[in-house]
Amino acid sequence: MRTEIKVFPKQMEFLESTGKADEILYGGAAGGGKSYGQLCDALVYAMKYPKSRQLILRRTLPELEKSLIRVSLELFPKEIYRYSESKHTGTFLNDSVIDFGYCDSETDVYRYQSAEYDVIRFDELTHFTEQMYLYLMSRLRGTNSFPRAMKSSTNPGGIGHGWVKARFIDIGEPGKIHETESGKRLFIPATVFENRALVKNDPDYVKRLRNLSEKDRRQLLDGDWDTNEGQYFSEWRRELHVVEPFEIPKDWRRFFVMDYGLDMLAGYWIAADSFGNAFVYREIYQSGLIISEAAKKILETQGNDVPEIYIAPPDMWNRRQDTGKSVAEIFLDYGILLFRASNDRIQGWYCLKEWLHPRIDEFGERKPRLRIFANCTEVIRTLPALCFDSRNPNDVGDKVHEYTHAADALRYWAAARPVETGISFGEERTEYDEGVENFMGFGACG
Repeated sequence: MRTEIKVFPKQMEFLESTGKADEILYGGAAGGGKSYGQLCDALVYAMKYPKSRQLILRRTLPELEKSLIRVSLELFPKEIYRYSESKHTGTFLNDSVIDFGYCDSETDVYRYQSAEYDVIRFDELTHFTEQMYLYLMSRLRGTNSFPRAMKSSTNPGGIGHGWVKARFIDIGEPGKIHETESGKRLFIPATVFENRALVKNDPDYVKRLRNLSEKDRRQLLDGDWDTNEGQYFSEWRRELHVVEPFEIPKDWRRFFVMDYGLDMLAGYWIAADSFGNAFVYREIYQSGLIISEAAKKILETQGNDVPEIYIAPPDMWNRRQDTGKSVAEIFLDYGILLFRASNDRIQGWYCLKEWLHPRIDEFGERKPRLRIFANCTEVIRTLPALCFDSRNPNDVGDKVHEYTHAADALRYWAAARPVETGISFGEERTEYDEGVENFMGFGACG
């Protein structure tokens, strides 16, 4: 028997990804044909590999029945497929099986404790927790030689937005397979505009998406992973703030700023041009470095590209009980003279928001004053993930401390360089110069 299914190019890319990567994520925007693509892929796999076993998951049973099960009954040929409503299981003539499941709570994953699957599929992956995903990955096993994979589809947003973004989006360029410690991963982005049948048959669908709130529109229409609920830096746009690296002109002023602790050294080199723009062009993001190792790492990374000023948070001047020296004094032993940054969190965040806010530049283009080289991956990953503090809407929440290191470093730099005033250490007195004088006068070590 011959069965024909119609898919568009991104859906075909998803179908062809089996055997190429261990974990595949498909989608991004609403209307990209994610659920249909999952079911087409499941059908092809079931027919290609007799006696194969697949699991397709939604978060709740009603979601499962109203979407995947309903569509599968329309899509899968009745001549070769039978569905058991009581077991939520579909069986093909070649003895391939598809279980339709759900995980309404963390403990629901244990219903699959003894199961073995060749492919596990999550529809709307961001509705699940990372613990659910990782546990069910352990059910991907068997004695046959079939290609095994976790194949998921989703939109941005939801309780799992952060971990899904970190696992699939932040690891590198979409459409390319990335090697990780746990295997090969692939993200295949798709938007509603690639689903030509939907756009043609329901032209008002795009209009309805455009009428959503900015956050929902960016997630569901644009497939933008850099926006999330309660996002503090709502100014962030990857297409505006991230630029490809270029050679920094010799006459641009260079700065280094860091947030340091044994848990993380987050250090950034920033260059400022003569038009009031600045570029974060180099990054250190490494944990477990003692003070001397951190100083050596900075010197090793910068080489001959020595900044005019090294900026650090005030706690670097606290004296240590074991040596009687402060971190700033130990850094000076390695030739790094630190200057104390302001630790006014609220004003610092406000200054950083001003730097990130797009405005009309000297060439008439709408761009932010502060842009970031694409090779500075950790600040690109963590900055848009920061949310408001639930106790103080003017501050950044710090419950997930791992996300704040890079942002704190940029905050120290931005607080010393207000965007409304001059950009140089020139002789002319400005509000900016007064801020730096206070910053330098009381911050210099030694």
